[in-house]
Amino acid sequence: MALLDIFAGAVLPIIAVAAVGFALGRASDIDADPLNTVVVYVLAPALVLHSLATAAFSGGTIARMTVAVTAYILGMIVIAEGVGRLLGEPEPRLSALVLAATFPNSGNYGIPLSDFAFPAGGRAAAVLYLAIQSVLIYTVGVYVASRAGGGGGLQGLRRVFTIPLVWAVPVALGARALGVVPPAAGTAMQTLQLVGDSSIPVMLLILGIQLSRTDYGAALSQAATPSILKMVVAPAVAVAIAVAVGFQDDTVARVFVLESATPAAVTPLILVGAFADDLDVGGVSVSEYISTVILVTTLASIPMLTGLIALLESGLLV
Repeated sequence: MALLDIFAGAVLPIIAVAAVGFALGRASDIDADPLNTVVVYVLAPALVLHSLATAAFSGGTIARMTVAVTAYILGMIVIAEGVGRLLGEPEPRLSALVLAATFPNSGNYGIPLSDFAFPAGGRAAAVLYLAIQSVLIYTVGVYVASRAGGGGGLQGLRRVFTIPLVWAVPVALGARALGVVPPAAGTAMQTLQLVGDSSIPVMLLILGIQLSRTDYGAALSQAATPSILKMVVAPAVAVAIAVAVGFQDDTVARVFVLESATPAAVTPLILVGAFADDLDVGGVSVSEYISTVILVTTLASIPMLTGLIALLESGLLV
C-alpha cells in the first residue's frame, strides 16, 4: 500500500479528530479532566471488557503479549535511565525523562490507530496492550513519578486498585474462562460495545485538548533526548522483542510494535502532577517538560508511524 494511502486510511483520521479537540481547546476554556474521568472510569473499561471478552485470543497470545509489553516497558526504563544518567540529568528531570521516553500513548492514540491500520483484529490487540500497560504504568510508573518528587516510590502504589480499567482485565478473562460471556448479539454485550466504542473519539478529542494546552516555550530545547528515545529507540526495541517473543498471530505482533511506537503518553503527566508538579530544573517544571515531549513526539509520529505501518504491512516481522 502506498504511503499516501496509509496516511489517509490510518493516520489522517486520528489527526483530524484530535485537531477538532485542539481547536476546541484553543477556542474555549473547556476542562479535559471530567472527560478523562469518564474515559478512565466508564468508557475505557467498557472497551476493555467487550474487546477481551469477545476477542478470539488464545491463552498463548495473551501470555506472549504480557511478556512482550512487560519486557518493552522494563527495557525502555533501563535504557532511558542509563542515557539520563550518562547525560548527568538531575532529579526530577531524570525521572520525567524516563516516564516520557518509556510509556507510549497506547490508548488515546494507539487504539484508534491500530483499528484503522489493521481492521482485522487491530483494535482487540491494541486493547490488550493497553490493559497490560495500565497495570505497569500504575505500579512501575507510580514508583518512578514518586521518586521524582523525592518520595520513597511506594506512596501512591495502591492507586492501581482503584482503576476500573485494571479490574476489567481479570473480569473479562474470568468470564471467558468460565464460559459466562453473554451472547454477542444480546442486549448486554451490544450496550457494552456501544459504550466502549464511544471511548475512541472521546480519547482523540481529549488528546487534542491536552495538546492545545501545552506550553512548550523554554522546555523545547530540553525535549530532544526523550523524544529521540521514544520515537527512534522504542520502535527498534519493540521490533527486537516481537521477534524474540515469536508471536504466532501476525496482526498481534504488528499491533505490539505499532503501539510501542506511538508518542509519549499523557498519563505520566498526570503522575508527575501528583508527585512533583511544584519542582523544576533550569526554570522548567517537570509538567512543562513532559507536555513538551508529548507535543514533539505527537507531531513527529505523523510521518514516522505512516512509514512504520508501511514496513509492518510489507513483512517487517515475517
